[in-house]
Order: sequence, then structure tokens, then C-alpha cells
Amino acid sequence: MAQRDYMFYDSKISLSPGELQDLYRFTGWGRSRSISQIERMIQGTDLCFSVRYRGQLIAFCRILTDFVFRASLWDIVVHPDHQGKGLGSSLIDYALNHPAMKDVPMVITYTSELGPFLANRGFESKDGAMMLLRRPIEYS
Repeated sequence: MAQRDYMFYDSKISLSPGELQDLYRFTGWGRSRSISQIERMIQGTDLCFSVRYRGQLIAFCRILTDFVFRASLWDIVVHPDHQGKGLGSSLIDYALNHPAMKDVPMVITYTSELGPFLANRGFESKDGAMMLLRRPIEYS
């Protein structure tokens, strides 16, 4: 499978709740999400990023943000058949370097499974969270 066989999307309309539910079944944390919950989640999410292979949804993540100061990264999932090929890294890079996101100085996520993976993307462990700090910011 060449990287060119993968299509990256940055739109909510590029995925359906049903196919996202199918992808969530490969996670320990998303298996019980219903179609209606996923539908409401997508509607309430600022940015959705997905990857398709031969038309099938095989990777997803989403971002909640104010587009200025803070963002949080959620639901990072890659279908097991496509793991270990750099696809997750490409998806995260695509999301974090998206024009709407590239200037947001702080991105945080909470994960117990992806610490080493996210550390390779510049995230640091902070009090149970993983934080990407792109430039110094003031805390008030």
C-alpha cells in the first residue's frame, strides 16, 4: 500500500456516523458509542480529520478549539490493518499543520495508550495529559 493510495480529508461531511462507529470498534474507549451519539459529537466538533483507503474510512481524529489560544486533540484511531505504516503520524501532522490549526500555540490531549507515539510528534507528558507547546505562552 503506497502512501498515494490514501486520501486525507479535513471535513465533517467526508464521513458518516456509521462508518466512524465501525472504526471505533477497534478501540477500547469507543466501542459503546451509538450512532446518535457519534452524530451529535461530529456536529459539536470544530475540526474532523479522516483518511480513506479505497473508499473505506481507515483513520480519524478530531480537534476542539477556539482557533486562537488552545486546542484539544481527541479520538485518534487507525484501523489495525493500516497501523505501523506511518499513517497515524501523517494524520496527526495533517491535523496540526492544517491552516486553521498551525498558529494555535497549545494543543492538549489525554491518552493512556499513545504517549510514545505522541512524544514523537512533539507532545510532552504533563500531569496526566500530553501537551504540544509550540511557543511560550502566558498563563493567567
